[in-house]
Amino acid sequence: MPIIALIIIGAAAGFLATRLMRIDASIVTTVAIGMAGALIGGLVLRFLLTVMGMMAGFVGAVLGALLLIWLWQTYLQK
Repeated sequence: MPIIALIIIGAAAGFLATRLMRIDASIVTTVAIGMAGALIGGLVLRFLLTVMGMMAGFVGAVLGALLLIWLWQTYLQK
């Protein structure tokens, strides 16, 4: 992401966060809070998506195995 976009998004995120938390901060501090928050939030979100992606694959594998066992017991084992 270009540096200008990062500063603008950081400023907006920092402004919103400081207002939600009722903190009076300077413009530089607000932008720094927003940029650091975006970095931390992005890393946490990326980690959660990775973990959830692996869990979704595991759940899909278990469901597929259950379906295969059901088909085997229903049609092949008599």
